[in-house]
Amino acid sequence: MSYTVKEIYYTLQGEGVHTGRPGVFLRFAGCNLWDGVESHRADAVCRFCDTDFIGTDGERGGRYQTAEGLAREVRGTWDRGARTGAGSREPGPFVVCTGGEPALQLDASLVAALRNQGFYVAMETNGTIPPPSGIDWICVSPKAGARLAVLEGDELKLVFPQLGAPPEQYINLDFDYFSLQPMDGPDLEFNTEAAVEYCFGHPTWRLSLQTHKLLGIR
Repeated sequence: MSYTVKEIYYTLQGEGVHTGRPGVFLRFAGCNLWDGVESHRADAVCRFCDTDFIGTDGERGGRYQTAEGLAREVRGTWDRGARTGAGSREPGPFVVCTGGEPALQLDASLVAALRNQGFYVAMETNGTIPPPSGIDWICVSPKAGARLAVLEGDELKLVFPQLGAPPEQYINLDFDYFSLQPMDGPDLEFNTEAAVEYCFGHPTWRLSLQTHKLLGIR
């Protein structure tokens, strides 16, 4: 299987439980809830996406013919970014498989290849497609109007508010952490206040902010 990749880059995780953790983002091209074309947004299942996942024109983007070749590129990106020697306190390399929707392409072969390169493998998914085996951290971000196929994992991160996707709809699912993230856009200030108030009243939920945007990094 070949893999169509939008971009691969080293950064700090900006959202959710792993906020602030250095890692490589492996962004796959394509999504099953929106084709990424702005003129089609109004007809998409997910209408608030803020990510460019079309094509292969990003940093180290391209079409990778093998899992091993893609995993080597991801490892090289980590090595260039981390610039650190081995040490007893140094964590292993961290990769976040994202998109678009990574489950359209991420398979067990690639997960195994990434783990063979020493990575702790995380995945950010809309949860409509069952993930491959071997992933260390699964973060599901449900979208209103999309049937959820992944009902358990490590983190459920809900963009809030979404009409038709209230937090109480998900709280009994089998996740270790529940994160509430204010929806970006013209109503961000209002949405942030609403998310803060919801977390105050429902302490199972943790507030997740898009800190990479606050910091001006990717």
